[in-house]
Amino acid sequence: MNEQQIQEAVKKFEALVRTQQERAERIKQEKDFVDYDALDQLVIGVCGGDGIGPVITNESARVLKFLLADEVTSGKVVFKQIDGLTIENRAAQNKAIPDDVLEELKACHVILKGPTTTPRAGDPWPNIESANVAMRKELDLFANMRPVKVPDKGIDWTFFRENTEGGYAVGSQGVHVSDDLAMDFVVTTTEGTERIARLAYEYAKKNKKDRVSIITKANVIKTTDGKFLKLCQAIGKEYPDIVTDDWYIDITTAKLIDEKRRRDFKVFVLPNLYGDIITDEAAEFQGGVGTAGSANIGKRYAMFEAIHGSAPRMVAEGRGQYADPCSMLRASAMLLSHIGRQDKADLLERALDICMYEEKKLTITGRDTGCTCAAFGDYVMQTVEKLSK
Repeated sequence: MNEQQIQEAVKKFEALVRTQQERAERIKQEKDFVDYDALDQLVIGVCGGDGIGPVITNESARVLKFLLADEVTSGKVVFKQIDGLTIENRAAQNKAIPDDVLEELKACHVILKGPTTTPRAGDPWPNIESANVAMRKELDLFANMRPVKVPDKGIDWTFFRENTEGGYAVGSQGVHVSDDLAMDFVVTTTEGTERIARLAYEYAKKNKKDRVSIITKANVIKTTDGKFLKLCQAIGKEYPDIVTDDWYIDITTAKLIDEKRRRDFKVFVLPNLYGDIITDEAAEFQGGVGTAGSANIGKRYAMFEAIHGSAPRMVAEGRGQYADPCSMLRASAMLLSHIGRQDKADLLERALDICMYEEKKLTITGRDTGCTCAAFGDYVMQTVEKLSK
């Protein structure tokens, strides 16, 4: 490594610091959350993504339209189809989200989004940023909310993962200093941490959850994780009726499989990378990532998605029509709740519990040994109808 390489790395780091400082200042200027009830027309974007994404997303949109039929008919709710987020189109334009697609997304209030492919080393695609990460930053979707509930195992968890900072904030902008040294960066801001913490505590308060657990590795990652922990603890003091505790990420992963201790956890708040990992582990208790939905919440926009990948192999093998829509349907229930249609959200959640765990008249296997995605959607809607009578 020579002096020129060091100075070039310093310049890149300086540019990153300035960009993140500007972002922190923008967060300070944010307005309040959108009041969906005050809108003359609510626009729901349906963005299929890659692989099995269009199959499960369009099926979930069909169920949503069924549940919101009266409002769709009256024009109060409009569904907007958004294409162009395929890996082929993103690669051709060398952008995580092509400009025209981003413009369409910003014309919506909430978005139902299918999984997208993120290129890895060795893939035949350019090294573009994750579409999910880019969307969270572009739409400032700072909170990733993931519920996991398995009553017979004493599990009722809600995770609030900070969505725009941490190890993912500048994940595609690390510095190759030399052939011997590469560096990536972790970002923690006061504004970014305080807003995710407050959202978690407000959720706990409104839903009568008596504990919030802060998850970090602050004993080792002392600066950024340490800042996250202290700021969350400070917010926690504003909620004296809620117990605040903190855990390191490694022991947390162990305690989630401890049948006695895992019952103590209620609401989690944690940085980006840890949240990404631990919510996949948590989803396994519920039946796997194919059963879990995810909400990405900002003050102006919100996006709802499955937490699994795009499964390109299923499509390549001609099995796309057998894709499991349950994760996206769970996300659809979260969408309904977010826009204030709680009665519809409760109906869908109950129907999914019946179809997935109780009656189980149809089973999704991902192959022709099980039912198709569309057949399962029909089953869910038929169950909703029965519950509504």
